[in-house]
Amino acid sequence: MLRNREVQFYLFMQIIVSLLAIGVAYFLFSGEVAFFVFVVSFLLIGCSMLFTKWRYREIEKLSGYLRKIASGTYSLDVRDNHEGELSILKSEIYKVTLMLSEHSALLQQDKVKLTNAISDISHQLKTPLTSMMVMADLLGDAKLDDSKRAEFTNNIRVQLERIEWLVSSLLKLSKIDAGTVLFKKETVYVSELVERAIHPILVPIDIKQQNLKVHGEKEVSLVGDFNWTAEALINILKNCVEHTQNNGEISISFSENAMYTEIIVSDNGKGIAKEDLPYIFKRFYKGKNASEGSVGIGLAMAYSIIKNQQGDIEVKSAEGKGTQFFIKFYKQII
Repeated sequence: MLRNREVQFYLFMQIIVSLLAIGVAYFLFSGEVAFFVFVVSFLLIGCSMLFTKWRYREIEKLSGYLRKIASGTYSLDVRDNHEGELSILKSEIYKVTLMLSEHSALLQQDKVKLTNAISDISHQLKTPLTSMMVMADLLGDAKLDDSKRAEFTNNIRVQLERIEWLVSSLLKLSKIDAGTVLFKKETVYVSELVERAIHPILVPIDIKQQNLKVHGEKEVSLVGDFNWTAEALINILKNCVEHTQNNGEISISFSENAMYTEIIVSDNGKGIAKEDLPYIFKRFYKGKNASEGSVGIGLAMAYSIIKNQQGDIEVKSAEGKGTQFFIKFYKQII
């Protein structure tokens, strides 16, 4: 403590003041008075130094506490029930410790999510890449039949398209998760939104000869981002087309009331198993009725887009009886 320049200066000033007081007492009064002033000054300096030493010990404890926090130990409690500046400082440090502990827990969760995401992505990419490598080797055979060569070439193109879609979808999801997507708040007419969402799935609907029905008034609108909401609706419709048999029926209806705008997408397809319903919006989750080429990312993306616009999405389904998606965009946050 005495090696501290502040303490040295403080002690020096106390000694100087005490000596001046003793000198003045000696010359103005007597030696006895000067001795009394000396004793009092000595006691005051001693008490002051003891108090300073105590404060330095408390500060040293806080320094050790902060070092432990820096090393990642957040379980210590430095608070006390006393009054004073040190007690206030201890309470503030403890609050910061709790905040750092929460941030650390969140970062750990993010690391786990990132690890799982990387594992899922590598798993999803491994299968098409392995398939393409095998077919590429076979294409190098000069004796390969032309029909087989055309088949392998087409399969490679399909796999590349699948990889492109997967990477694109993951990038979009990453942007949404990171909060870097700025969703517009504009008036969107649902009839135009539905028309935009239907366009990419017309070909698969035609191939499977499915019947698509749309019901709703042109005046129905919502407040949101047209392009991103269309992306969500496209993914839901793709799921319906995928899980509805040939000659099946898919319907889209929309309406509006004072509280919200609702879009209902339904099909009469295979339906979703009861045990799968709580998890269908989870990333990379595939239920028992999922098709072989399903990745399990479309509904997760739709869920994130809708939720990030203060909307809500629910699903009702039963095996063999079809599925209904209820999408709500509220007029105001409730």
